[in-house]
Amino acid sequence: LSESGVPQLVQPMIWDYAADLDVEGKVRLIEKYRRCGFSKVWFASAFKGATGANQSLTLIGHHLHNHLRWLEVASSSSADVLEGIALTGWQRYDHFSVLCELLPVAIPSLAVCLQALKNGGYSEKIKENVEKLLGMSNLETDTYMR
Repeated sequence: LSESGVPQLVQPMIWDYAADLDVEGKVRLIEKYRRCGFSKVWFASAFKGATGANQSLTLIGHHLHNHLRWLEVASSSSADVLEGIALTGWQRYDHFSVLCELLPVAIPSLAVCLQALKNGGYSEKIKENVEKLLGMSNLETDTYMR
């Protein structure tokens, strides 16, 4: 791979939507890419649509935990390796599937995930800021909000 010249042409994107993604495994994977000559990598997460083809509502906690794990990966890796994170919002699993987790029900999840990434974590103060921004009185992350 190093000799092919590909590492000078592209940057790999590592996708994982799991709430309990393997931080150590991702750090090792990044190091393998570095040894092959890739100077930068991207991460890909999701704020909605990655927990089941027939989901109607978004479980914010799942996506929040995924982003918090990605932050752990970033802090456990070389400081200059991360180029960015693609925050995806899947709406169907394939072109023949019905739509799942439409954007309006997932906006609170998007706000929580963006704030967690922006602030490098999630706290009660960040939760209160998201509630204020969205005009909500009680943002739930561990149950399905309606």
